[in-house]
Amino acid sequence: MKWVNFVESPSYDTISFDKLKKQLSFNFAENKAIMELKIKPDAFIPVLFSLKFGGDWSFKTPHLEAIAVKEKITRYNEQKGEGYTLERVTLFVNPSLISSEGKVLRLEKCGNKNERELVERPFRVKIDAEDIILAELNPEIMEINLKRIKGPLSYSGSAAYGVSHEIEHLAGCERTGKFLWEFQYKVEV
Repeated sequence: MKWVNFVESPSYDTISFDKLKKQLSFNFAENKAIMELKIKPDAFIPVLFSLKFGGDWSFKTPHLEAIAVKEKITRYNEQKGEGYTLERVTLFVNPSLISSEGKVLRLEKCGNKNERELVERPFRVKIDAEDIILAELNPEIMEINLKRIKGPLSYSGSAAYGVSHEIEHLAGCERTGKFLWEFQYKVEV
């Protein structure tokens, strides 16, 4: 193995090195949080992906299923003309869908597919799990707060669609629908 001394390297970039140190520190903090929560590291993957890449995520092994559902809550001060969007990511370890109701047509694109599809999702869902962890990412104070919460939890709208979609991933039976290119344009002038 060849050792590279970053300080003496002609391509040494202080900004890149500082970024790398911060990323490594962040990764150590993630590992510490996982250990403090006493959760299997694999179960936490959907939360990490949701925080780093956005959206809802699921993960499955032969002995574990986990989904993370993200909600966005904007807090805005009209007088100051400023605010922030809190991201609330809820992790469900070995989830069970208790109920779903309503029908909503929506276009969605999954990372597994190349195109958006028109699918039907429930408007409301109720879900429980063996373990539920809430992660709140607050950009105003630059903190990610983690806490264990009790279920079952109910969702409506976007979060309900996310639960439905990720439960399908775990079950291995994803819905298919009509593609965007099957829509027709109608122009009013």
